[in-house]
Amino acid sequence: MEFSWVLFFGVLSGLLISLFLTFFLLRNRQNSNQMDLNEIKAQLSLIAATGSQSQQAVSDALSKQQDTLNKGLESSIANLSDRLNVRLTDQTAQTTKELSEMQKRLAVIDSAQKNILELTQQVSGLQNILSNKQARGSFGEVQLENIIKDVLPETSYSFQHTLSNGKRVDCLVKMPGPPGNICIDSKFPLEAWKSFTEGKNDEERTISLRKLKQDTEKHIKDISEKYILAGETAETAVMFLPSESVYAGINVHLPESIIFGRQKRVFMAGPDNLMLLLHTVRAVLRDASMSEMAGAVQSEVSKMMEDVNRLDDRVTKLINHFTQAQSDLNAIQISSRKITGRGQKIEEIEVSKSTSIENKTID
Repeated sequence: MEFSWVLFFGVLSGLLISLFLTFFLLRNRQNSNQMDLNEIKAQLSLIAATGSQSQQAVSDALSKQQDTLNKGLESSIANLSDRLNVRLTDQTAQTTKELSEMQKRLAVIDSAQKNILELTQQVSGLQNILSNKQARGSFGEVQLENIIKDVLPETSYSFQHTLSNGKRVDCLVKMPGPPGNICIDSKFPLEAWKSFTEGKNDEERTISLRKLKQDTEKHIKDISEKYILAGETAETAVMFLPSESVYAGINVHLPESIIFGRQKRVFMAGPDNLMLLLHTVRAVLRDASMSEMAGAVQSEVSKMMEDVNRLDDRVTKLINHFTQAQSDLNAIQISSRKITGRGQKIEEIEVSKSTSIENKTID
């Protein structure tokens, strides 16, 4: 708001200066006209002194000149007044426009200041978190959880998992063997790294780098001893560094610590490398799941083939039953035809006997 008042007073000062200049020019124009009139009067007085004959002519010329000067002065004043009004109108419109634009810009500045204030508060909060060891550890664990939740399915990991030796690891990624379950633990050697990067001379940086090496290798040794268990976990473990700058700095300045980690079968990973590793793990889990599904499908197909074979046997038996029934039906038909034929012969015999008896009666 201080900036808006300064600009307002600046514009107002410009308007006042413009009015003053205009008034000054108008005043000079009046003084000039007055000087011309005095000069004419002096000349006329000189002419009047030469004789009274031309006094009337001089008086007429003076009146005429006075009228001309008055008209010119009135025209000039009217012209200047019109120009002043136009100038004031334009200046007022320009001032209003500039004030409106200034108000918009101040609104943008206020919004930017709020964003900067919020960002400053967030940075201050992050610095407070990172300055405390316990809070810094929680920060690394939360970042680790967010990355794993974004990549892996819920059934493939377990946070704060307790192993058979009683040690609790930040995350256990469940993998089929080999390689088996992979332990991931978050470590954040920030203090030594900040001391190294903020060192004022080579001696301070050397001391800080030595401290960073000690802290890093201690973390590697702890992870190797606590989270690599034969028959329960994979033969390797992962040390997660939640800062890419710390991870890159260790790789650049402490290559011997990287070699030490490989010897202890503990591999360091920053956020980007961990994301890449987890995508590979997800692909392996998907392949393992497909293999399990393929085995289950194969087992079900085998059972189905057994059912098909039993069905084929039963169909064969049913066909045999139908064949036997057809044979029995044919035999029944033969017997029926024989019985029918014998019945017809019996009827013929009975008809012949009745005919002969009738003939004997008539005779």
